[in-house]
Amino acid sequence: MVCNNMQKNSHTKKRESKADHISKLDLLTYEKDFLSKGKSVAGVDEAGRGPLAGPVVVACVVMPIADKDIIKGVYDSKQLKPTEREILYEKIIKKAIEYNTSIIDNTTIDKINILNATKKGMQDCINSLQCKCDMVLIDAVKLSDTKIHTLPIIKGDTLSYNIAAASIIAKVTRDRIMVEYDALFPQYGFCRHKGYATPEHINALKTYGPCSLHRKSFIKNFFLEQTDLLTKF
Repeated sequence: MVCNNMQKNSHTKKRESKADHISKLDLLTYEKDFLSKGKSVAGVDEAGRGPLAGPVVVACVVMPIADKDIIKGVYDSKQLKPTEREILYEKIIKKAIEYNTSIIDNTTIDKINILNATKKGMQDCINSLQCKCDMVLIDAVKLSDTKIHTLPIIKGDTLSYNIAAASIIAKVTRDRIMVEYDALFPQYGFCRHKGYATPEHINALKTYGPCSLHRKSFIKNFFLEQTDLLTKF
């Protein structure tokens, strides 16, 4: 599924100042380099490769990078608090030239494996871009069969403004999905751990067995000797 849209204390102050510095300088190195060559770029990242349940969500975003348009505090979503991500998400989708999300469900993940599911989501997002874009920066993953050239960057969500923005969109989108799933399957606590293998989640699996949202291939890795759980799929 692809969704397309055009378009405090001293400690806190110290942290915000550092984030602002990173956003304005370090995260714009790749973007400024391509801009100097007259090329525009997008960023792609995912959320949810590791959980035992739920989808993997990929986001692709094209952000304006003029100084006046830079959003302060944008950084790797994993290093931000949930409240910070939510605030930045709203700012990013309002400021973005374009952004896409692709949601690959757990059934597909089990069929083609998590890496291929992630690549599929990334390819779908990139191929759905409508605005002019010369290069797509990706967090680590190498892709083929895309209509736009791609450049994988190790730890790209800490080195590229566009990738960092995409990581926030992907993470917030997935977290919201898992909160919705929590209402359907409250016994697992999805709203708290978002499907990751926390002690709470493992205990719930042992108590209730898996539900239709669990990744069969992932559960097998955790419960190789507990075949009674796996037969409930």
